[in-house]
Amino acid sequence: MEIASAFRVIPSDGERSGAFAVFPYDRELVRRFREAFPRARWRNEEQRWFVPGTTATRRLDTWVSRELENFDRYADAKGRDAFSFEPLKSPYLTVAEDLGVRTPYSQTIVEAMRAIPWARWDPEERIWRVPFRAYEELRQRWPEIEAAARRNEPAERRRRRDEHKAQSSRETSHIQAERRRRRYPVPGDDLPPLGAPVATNSWGVVTFEDIESDTVAEPGMEELYPHVTDDPARYVWARWRMPTLQEIYRTRPSREDEDAETRVRQGWWWPSRDELQERARKLREIERAQRSRRQLHKSSVDA
Repeated sequence: MEIASAFRVIPSDGERSGAFAVFPYDRELVRRFREAFPRARWRNEEQRWFVPGTTATRRLDTWVSRELENFDRYADAKGRDAFSFEPLKSPYLTVAEDLGVRTPYSQTIVEAMRAIPWARWDPEERIWRVPFRAYEELRQRWPEIEAAARRNEPAERRRRRDEHKAQSSRETSHIQAERRRRRYPVPGDDLPPLGAPVATNSWGVVTFEDIESDTVAEPGMEELYPHVTDDPARYVWARWRMPTLQEIYRTRPSREDEDAETRVRQGWWWPSRDELQERARKLREIERAQRSRRQLHKSSVDA
């Protein structure tokens, strides 16, 4: 692409006097343009700049001439030579009159391409076009671009998604299995009260019914119970159940929220108003679901 043909000045034929400017995208070039024409506005529909004023065409012609005089007319030839000496080989790169970069969508790639002087997005072909004069900048950024492209290939994204689902499923199954055991580690020297709703790190507001004498000897408990420190022998198992709605309604909320240090040290604390309300809301949801199931069962039996 001849550099001169990339610059165009088009007089406006609308009601407002002015002219349109078309030139390849380059961050420094845009900066110089905005400095020379502070009243210029980007027209997204036309994909060009509009400069208002009766003298806009003459002023734009002068600016374009000055930019072309300062531009190295041998820059593309130098870029081609550099590419021949140290070519990039990648399935994401095509070579023709310019360099074409076609990759899966990635914000990382978009930002990298926008930072390359003279690179532009071709919406019809859905490809980034980079003139050879910008080859050195593209070469420096290519490892980042190619790595991001490979990460965002549909097959790679699907593989990561499947791995994440499998991992989440394993973690969920582990948590559900532990929840069914209805146990919770509490410090042996700071036991919770029995029969009263209290808040916990892992299971929300629960009611403890029994304290066992055996200490927590299983490794890795801190993953499920973050309050368990490096000394599991300090903790014993407490058996819990879900409180009833009446127990929640009768419980007086704590006037002050326990600080984070207390929660880490104890693993349990007197619940706040918000914590009690959240547990009551979930209990009401469970009751409604159970009523619905009973009514559905009764209807099916009667039928």
